Amino acid sequence: MRKLRTSELNRLTVEEYKNATQLPIAVVMDNVRSLNNVGSVFRTSDALKVEKIILCGITATPPNKEIHKTALGAEESVDWSYSENTEEAVRALQNEGWTVCCLEQVENSTSLLDFAPENGQKIAIVLGNEVKGVQQKVIDISDACIEIPQYGTKHSFNVSVSAGIVLWELFRKML
Repeated sequence: MRKLRTSELNRLTVEEYKNATQLPIAVVMDNVRSLNNVGSVFRTSDALKVEKIILCGITATPPNKEIHKTALGAEESVDWSYSENTEEAVRALQNEGWTVCCLEQVENSTSLLDFAPENGQKIAIVLGNEVKGVQQKVIDISDACIEIPQYGTKHSFNVSVSAGIVLWELFRKML
């Protein structure tokens, strides 16, 4: 086996990506403080053809050198917007027909293993702050909460790791 060169990977250009059909998945970042996490979510979103990202509250926005370090240019390909208030962003998505699902550990959450989006359903995933998670007032207005099963001693994954897990699972199920 030989490792492929970048030129052999046949990746889309930014323009081709913008013109390609993305999956009906949106990511809402609720007060995520780490610029590395923000950049990583952009990069994962690009790889899995996520439609858009909404950055909320204290979440930093491009252009930003620290975001770029982990996004590696994905902040140019994935559409994004900023909203000062996460609740307003969630309500706007719901008004546009998106089903808003918080990625959080709550009573009666749905295991990611059991979550089954309907054909054509537009899913928005809310990712929370690294310490406090998704705000309760955002959970209160969301349509569902999804939880990633965990079997060790820790109670959570890193935000960008969580995004990678849930976005991959949605990508797999929505193809």
